[in-house]
This record gives sequence, structure tokens and C-alpha cells, in this order.
Amino acid sequence: MKLEFYIEGGNFTRAGHAASEVKKMLKQLGIEARSIKNIVIALYEAEVNVVAHAYEGQILVHIETDKITIEIIDKGPGIPDIELAMQEGYSTASKKVREMGFGAGMGLPNIKRNTDEFHIESIVDTGTTLKMINHF
Repeated sequence: MKLEFYIEGGNFTRAGHAASEVKKMLKQLGIEARSIKNIVIALYEAEVNVVAHAYEGQILVHIETDKITIEIIDKGPGIPDIELAMQEGYSTASKKVREMGFGAGMGLPNIKRNTDEFHIESIVDTGTTLKMINHF
């Protein structure tokens, strides 16, 4: 099963929409609650990162019988130092984003913590691609 979602940069009212839809689908498929929780946390964090930092993004979800693969591809400023961005508490979020309660610097660490496999690639001034895999 394949699902696709569009993310609009800066649109915090829609942040979490894809995570909510994927959660509904996984529940319907009878996936274990703990697995669903991890997947939804990781996906929500990824969505918020795109909304907060990029111009736009796309989420590609591929659900198989034994795993879910999610790719988040954004167009934006990219991440100049991935190792630094992976440190808990490090954030480049704007003051406006922080005032809305986002941008605490936990997004990427939480994504990695809640996935079985995590890959990130980024090109400055182009965008970032995350690939997350969770096994059922």
C-alpha cells in the first residue's frame, strides 16, 4: 500500500495531518499499538521539521506486510552539519517557530529514536531527504 502527502512550509495548522492519516491506516491494518506509536512520533516530528524549516515537502509511505518505509523529501535550506543537527537541543528554528512551541531541537533525535532504520541526506540550498523504516 502506498500513500503520498504534500507538506506546505510554514503551515502549522496542517502539521501532523500525514501522521494522523497513517495512524488510522495502521490501526485498520491491526498493527501493534507500540509500533504505531513509534511510527507516528517519528512521522509527526518529520512533518513539523518540514513545516518549520523548508518551503515544501512530500511524504511517501510504503506499507508492506512486515514493515513501513517513509520518505520525507523537502525543498529548503538543507542542513549544513547533520552531525550537529542530530544533537539533542540543537535548533535553527526561528524565534517565531519557537514562540509557537516548536523548535526545541528534539525533532531529528526523536525520529532516530523511534525508527528501526534512519537515513538522512541533505544538500545546502536544495533540501533534505529522510528515510525511516519500522518493522512490524
